[in-house]
Amino acid sequence: QLRLVESGGGLVQPGGSLTLSCAASGFTLDRYPIGWFRQAPGKEREGVSCINPNDNSTYYADSVKGRFTISKDSAKNTVFLQLNNLKPEDTAVYYCGGDRPCWKSYYVPGEPWGQGTQVTVSA
Repeated sequence: QLRLVESGGGLVQPGGSLTLSCAASGFTLDRYPIGWFRQAPGKEREGVSCINPNDNSTYYADSVKGRFTISKDSAKNTVFLQLNNLKPEDTAVYYCGGDRPCWKSYYVPGEPWGQGTQVTVSA
């Protein structure tokens, strides 16, 4: 069974940091583009970042560019998303997915694979 499990969310003050993890089971992450996306109440799903399997090229949405960093640990079969300088507008449930291409200038996410992890940025 192909699974992606997100973790690492939490409550953080504005300006704080979190590291999200996306652990894969049933397949090898290195063979697929993996993306992070988020869903906030009343807002459209937003593709935040993604990473390609062959050259590790990445994409970032303008809203997070310079603050978020995506990375991969092949040995752990896990993709990470480092969230720095968090803002209240980053509050959302964050998901990872592996069934959509990762283009240089955009990433359109599919349906969530897992339950996601809640990130809340509040003073």
